[in-house]
Amino acid sequence: MNTTITAEQLLQQLRWRYATKQFDPTRKVSETDWAALEEATLLAPSSFGLQPYQLLVVRDPALRKRLQLAAFNQAQIVDASHLVVFAAKSNLDEASIDTYLQRITQVRQVPAAKLAVFREMLINSVVKGMDDGARLAWARHQTYIALGILLSSAALRAIDACPMEGFDRGQFDEILGLPQKGLAATVLATVGYRSATDPYSLFPKVRFPKEQVWRCL
Repeated sequence: MNTTITAEQLLQQLRWRYATKQFDPTRKVSETDWAALEEATLLAPSSFGLQPYQLLVVRDPALRKRLQLAAFNQAQIVDASHLVVFAAKSNLDEASIDTYLQRITQVRQVPAAKLAVFREMLINSVVKGMDDGARLAWARHQTYIALGILLSSAALRAIDACPMEGFDRGQFDEILGLPQKGLAATVLATVGYRSATDPYSLFPKVRFPKEQVWRCL
């Protein structure tokens, strides 16, 4: 039987969440909680289920210091418990599609022959239907879905996080050697616990009224 939190519990945690700018560098996310966040992010939806990205957890302090310089010296990069680089796959090809289909056959016990039509559709849509630039842009879009799942899941565990686009993608790619791996840095997430002195944690959220955002047609 599935259990669930209440609607008020859900809203309470999402109202508590904010883009944390100041992390407490002495507090670390437990291995148990981090494993749960990793698993939750794996469950994020993606187009065709392809997961056209890799999620890179940067643990090495020296490497994070180098990345901080490529992120306009923002303190979250080094102070947060965890730094995650969402890297889109830049080399999706027919072999990538076949690897995914092999995974389907393993998990669902489906004969490969029954996936022939699906394979053709994926190749026509993803490999042949887009040029390299469009395919990378499509893969980058998928990373943001996974980012949203990570941020929401962290909030439900009362763990702070900050999505970050304020960094030099080219420098991150170079420092992490991503082009050689067929990857391209897209967006970051720093995860940990807010500093007690972070004034932003006291500010009320500023959002437009529901009637200005949600519309019924």
